[in-house]
Amino acid sequence: MWNKKHEDDPRHKQTAPPPAPAPVSSPKPMEAPAPPRPTPPEAPRSPAILGKSVIVKGQIFSQEDLTIDGEVDGTVSAEGHRLTIGPSGKLQTDGVKAREVIVMGKMNGSVEATEKVYIRKDAHLVGDVQTAGIIIEDGAYFKGGIDIRKP
Repeated sequence: MWNKKHEDDPRHKQTAPPPAPAPVSSPKPMEAPAPPRPTPPEAPRSPAILGKSVIVKGQIFSQEDLTIDGEVDGTVSAEGHRLTIGPSGKLQTDGVKAREVIVMGKMNGSVEATEKVYIRKDAHLVGDVQTAGIIIEDGAYFKGGIDIRKP
């Protein structure tokens, strides 16, 4: 009695489902989109290297760690990254900006490092340094001023 259907009552009449659209044939089968690949965490990258036989005159802007083993005459900007002057590297510059600067070769010019400057034992640095910290090893040559700034 409660669920009794009345065939005469239009409220309880079942209607036929609408007709399905006709399938569209295509010349080639559709491919399902590939699921997105999970992005692996970035592994530490090796630095960009200017080899011993490379000579650069001009400006260098680097978005990664940079090692100079050749000769550079110009400004170098590696803000947020490490700049290394290798043992055979020679840098003549008006200014260097980086997060960290390691000098093992010869460098003439000012240095601005947000974190630290390392002057290794056989290094030769002539120029002013602005940094939060500096390490000068025994045997290194340094001539210039040091301005220690808080990071």
